[in-house]
Amino acid sequence: KEKAKERYKIEAKNGELKNAHGFGRAIAYGINNMEMQAAIALFTVNVKRILKLAQL
Repeated sequence: KEKAKERYKIEAKNGELKNAHGFGRAIAYGINNMEMQAAIALFTVNVKRILKLAQL
């Protein structure tokens, strides 16, 4: 039950990655290309978070 209480936070971030940063569909073929796409998407989300926290 405790995990379920925290799950909405993770699901919201996963939804943002999928809908706003192209994480739902691979741009190119191959595991290396998918790893690069994932790294760029995660980097983008982290930069957005840093900028948001810096404004506080």
